[in-house]
Amino acid sequence: MAMVCLSDFEAYAKKYLPKIAWDYFAAGADDCTTRDENILAYKRIRFRPRMLRDVSMMDIRTKILGSEISFPVGIAPTGFHQLAWPDGEKSTARAARAMNTCYIASTYSTCTLEEISAAAPGGLRWFQLYIHRNRAASQQLVQRAEALRFQGLVLTTDVPYTGKRRDDVRNGFRLPPHMKVKNLERAFEVCKVSPLDPSVTWNDIYWLRSLTRLPIIIKGILTREDAELAVRHGVQGIIVSNHGGRQLDEGPATIDALVEVVEAVRGRVEVYVDGGIRKGSDVLKALALGAKCVFIGRPALWGLAYKGEEGLQDVLRILQNEFRLSMALAG
Repeated sequence: MAMVCLSDFEAYAKKYLPKIAWDYFAAGADDCTTRDENILAYKRIRFRPRMLRDVSMMDIRTKILGSEISFPVGIAPTGFHQLAWPDGEKSTARAARAMNTCYIASTYSTCTLEEISAAAPGGLRWFQLYIHRNRAASQQLVQRAEALRFQGLVLTTDVPYTGKRRDDVRNGFRLPPHMKVKNLERAFEVCKVSPLDPSVTWNDIYWLRSLTRLPIIIKGILTREDAELAVRHGVQGIIVSNHGGRQLDEGPATIDALVEVVEAVRGRVEVYVDGGIRKGSDVLKALALGAKCVFIGRPALWGLAYKGEEGLQDVLRILQNEFRLSMALAG
């Protein structure tokens, strides 16, 4: 089957992944309203194309926090990549390096930070952090990431508790016994409650800053008020995100929230967006509305499910070519 667009990879993953894995990746919270709205919101945005512009030469490179990437699409943090492909996050890291873009490795990786780093030396990687009740474990993770030359720290802010994903509840979702959340293996063996710390506040940004010299990017911002607070607390970047619609249902689509966040920030920090990006034209819309770069979550997992590192490169290449074409046709 010729893989022509991202929905081809989605169809393949749905057909060939075990149901419990597909349901986990596809899940949204509650009625999945926000998950679906992330995609629908892009379809409502229209271009105003300009004609007779010289588009014979196009440069689609950009920089995020000073590092050049080949085009403005990175890989968002998602958990449990071994559910999609045996090599898991190692394949993801290799694909990102091959395509010269940024990969944000999740706290909930099924490979260690050391394995991810060794798989693609020299790649641009950020580390996504959840702050846990066991603060010493969180501190150790940050210090490991910095020692391994990860270049940014992405703090996810929208999971004081895990959203209700009905299919996961129905399926009794658990990782298969041969897979582990490798970075947390020793830290939470004895944890009887959720390890996530619901008492985290803006003041914890100062605690994080005291631990590391890495730039801090804050993920999960959806309002101008929180964008203002993020700038005031000295972060270097914001990812406008609703966790792929997996946390609070019936919040805004991320592309709609992007506009007010960009207005509030007024260029003081870089703003990125994830959620609902399925075509190169979606990337162009996000950039036109003020994003510096977008990050893809589920499509990266579909690419892995198709052919591992090679499949993920295919997904990124399709987005890259569609983005270039959209730029040209929009003038």
